[in-house]
Amino acid sequence: MKIIVPMAGIGSRLRPHTLTVPKPLTVIAGKPIVQRLVEDIAAVIDEKIDEIAFIIGPAKKGFPANTSEHLLKIAKGLDAKGTVYIQEEALGTAHALFCAKDSLSGPCVVAYADTLFKADFKLDANADGAIWVKKVADPSAFGVVKLENGFIKDFVEKPKDFVSDLAIIGIYYFKDGDKVRDEIQYLIDNNLRENNEYQLTNVLETLKRDG
Repeated sequence: MKIIVPMAGIGSRLRPHTLTVPKPLTVIAGKPIVQRLVEDIAAVIDEKIDEIAFIIGPAKKGFPANTSEHLLKIAKGLDAKGTVYIQEEALGTAHALFCAKDSLSGPCVVAYADTLFKADFKLDANADGAIWVKKVADPSAFGVVKLENGFIKDFVEKPKDFVSDLAIIGIYYFKDGDKVRDEIQYLIDNNLRENNEYQLTNVLETLKRDG
């Protein structure tokens, strides 16, 4: 099992806290956000974590020179191989994930590093996939899912009209990361953008449609 953590955003809305430290490395109660995130994910996965891949931004966008060293130490603390990739340009959620294409294979959890969660369950690694969601008061600010009999029927990115209050919180499980990688490659090869970005929700929609 792998954990892949896109964390290239600097977190400008959290200034002044992120003037010198990117948001995912901001310390909350003694630990950086990203460390808490991967530890919480590891706690709900009943399998060994083989690799943790981090996607960070370039130094020119405020990531300190010792960022990679710090992240590799976090991975080592979970007895996992650590890998660090750089997203040079912010081109959407799918593009960020594709920066770690060499690690995007087999069973993996993808967790965008602006999420902290607590959950009392164990991940079923035999499922084809899973998406963490949360009920929110204003779904227009999020990507949401529509359910039918407990299964996802549709994905809607920041709906202007109400379709669901189940917001995607940015944590996903994929049994076959290779399929995700190939779908993102298709988006990029064909320049299929939404609001000038490559969106993971488009990849999810294709995976749902193809079963």
